[in-house]
Amino acid sequence: MPGSSRYPYNLGVVDKSQIISDQLQDSSQTVAKMVEACSEDIKKAAELIIDSYKQSGKLLLCGNGGSASQSQHIAAEMINKFRFDRQPLAAIALTTDTSNLTSIGNDSGFQYVFVKQIKALGKKEDVLVIITTSDVSFSPDNTHSLDLGLALKAAKELGIKTIGMVSEKTKEALPYLDVAVRIPSRDTPRTQEGHITALHIICDLVEQEMFPK
Repeated sequence: MPGSSRYPYNLGVVDKSQIISDQLQDSSQTVAKMVEACSEDIKKAAELIIDSYKQSGKLLLCGNGGSASQSQHIAAEMINKFRFDRQPLAAIALTTDTSNLTSIGNDSGFQYVFVKQIKALGKKEDVLVIITTSDVSFSPDNTHSLDLGLALKAAKELGIKTIGMVSEKTKEALPYLDVAVRIPSRDTPRTQEGHITALHIICDLVEQEMFPK
């Protein structure tokens, strides 16, 4: 991947077996690094969410692109189940309501698609999870992930705890995060794989704590 000694490949010769082997090794190495880099923060993130649920709070999730799909994935895990049947846990992916997204985007600007939903739906017992493979913006002069930056600011104003599923590229968001699960990679695919691994572990910890067998 970008930054790896194995990339770029010779564009004239495509060795599919080598590409597969290299990418699987890269992925496994990133996950192995997470044991040291992310374990404590994964635990802290799970504890924040558990505390929220015990106070009748809910989980709010948002991200852009592939991170939007991960937001929806984890909301479904919480509402339905992760490993076993149990009572639903409240979770909302702020990326799914097309009427809200398009009306806010059209009338106010895309940067407000999450912040308006947080102001409408959020309360101080909730937890906001933002998912990004890069960073967020807080300045109108830089619209890259400005929607996530404004979401974090709104959450802080409402007293909502914040968790960031982020990467080594992330800097601006860190002061606004109560917990940052920072995947030890700067490569987008590896970061996304790390995010879903960490989020699945969080789901498992939350489910087992909330519904002990």
